[in-house]
Amino acid sequence: MRNRLIALGVALAVLVPLAYLWATSLVPSTYSATDMGFADYGGGPSSGEHQHHGGASVVDLTGPRTGAADVVLTLTARKQKFTLASGESVDGFTLNGSSPGPLIRATVGDLVEVTLVNESVSGGATLHWHGIDVPNAEDGVAGVTQDAVPVGGKHVYRFRADQAGSYWYHSHQVSSEQVRDGLFGTIVIADRTPVRDLVAAIHTYDDRRTINGRTGSSRFDVAAGTRLRVRVVNTDNALVRTGLVGAAFTVVAVDGRELRGPTPTTDAFPLAAGARVDLDVTVPAAGVRLEAGGTALALAPPGVTPPADPLPAATVDLLSYGASADLGLDVANPDRTFEYRIGRRPGFLDGVPGLWWTINGHKFPDVPMFMVAKGDVVKMTISNTSGQSHPMHLHGHHAVVLSRNGVKSTGTPWWVDTLEVGDKESYEIAFLADNPGVWMDHCHNLPHASQGLMTHLMYEGVSTPYVIGGDAANEPE
Repeated sequence: MRNRLIALGVALAVLVPLAYLWATSLVPSTYSATDMGFADYGGGPSSGEHQHHGGASVVDLTGPRTGAADVVLTLTARKQKFTLASGESVDGFTLNGSSPGPLIRATVGDLVEVTLVNESVSGGATLHWHGIDVPNAEDGVAGVTQDAVPVGGKHVYRFRADQAGSYWYHSHQVSSEQVRDGLFGTIVIADRTPVRDLVAAIHTYDDRRTINGRTGSSRFDVAAGTRLRVRVVNTDNALVRTGLVGAAFTVVAVDGRELRGPTPTTDAFPLAAGARVDLDVTVPAAGVRLEAGGTALALAPPGVTPPADPLPAATVDLLSYGASADLGLDVANPDRTFEYRIGRRPGFLDGVPGLWWTINGHKFPDVPMFMVAKGDVVKMTISNTSGQSHPMHLHGHHAVVLSRNGVKSTGTPWWVDTLEVGDKESYEIAFLADNPGVWMDHCHNLPHASQGLMTHLMYEGVSTPYVIGGDAANEPE
């Protein structure tokens, strides 16, 4: 009997803590993003001059509500089988009957109005304007800035196209599934100087990597001597080594921001998931080939086949590429200083045992919420000891890279909205808190986000009436 009691005691000693951990890991069926985890003020004040007296609601932080729009488009989301441009069938999602969805073009200063109509996406859908620092209400995150649009519903997005660059849009409702299966498209905001360009969207459908919906090799006929801006958009969940083979080119923009003093290169470019890079090239008579992780796009005169050489092993390093310039931020005296430490440990997440991502040692949803006030200069150190690489994406803002692994940036100001942070890497970044709202700050390997690698940047005094879960079944990741 005594031995049995001892055995029972040992079992209880093991099971009771496990039951506690299981229970505390459960995510509520309905909760507000502003109530997640715990507030981290980054050494700054939490009241007084930094407090938004009276507060503001996300619903009021909109783009222009009146005035005729310069770019008007309706995008209809469907769950359907569709055929890739190269002929393969995919059972997924479309916008206006295709994936990628329509390329949206605007000019700096244009008022853009897009109406999302959900025809048959049963889980609901939204549109997030990846890399465009829109007002918070236009950000398209289900349960944070709006409710997911149900079947038969619609939602209107309006924003001013203030910043020239290459961007993309995608659903931010069950995004790890909806983006993977086709609910995305690209958007180009051009300046007023005419440029011949080409958008190349990289995406993998059912383990088939494509450029603009084509598997294998495809081509774009262009006359020799043509100066071309190739806008490469990585819509996949992992880094892609890309670049042009057959001629030198310059890297002129990253994540919608122009680089200063770019120089010709033939090196490959490591493009993070969700990120974009603009390559400027003058097409030679022999043509060039855009390589993107096993698929290719020939840019050449009619009938010409470009060289088939592989991408070089060397890569462009934006830490030293181009010419330095003033950042326009006093990064030596930030108002807030944060750490975003990415790790991994065993435990329970929403009652499921596994090896889960952590932020500053905490598992979702008990993660730090980074609190700021409008006008703050923010410095953040992102470090990764999780064993995998993570493309980290901050909504509503662009940040400048100050250093990597303690080595300071000496090249062009390197502004990003999506930054690849490799295992055992550490980046120091800075940004100006100039866009009030509640903003996601998460890994853009979207399955990682759905497994807990996400938190929020929150402006003090800003609230949201939307909830994750609830009647709208909002599920931003």
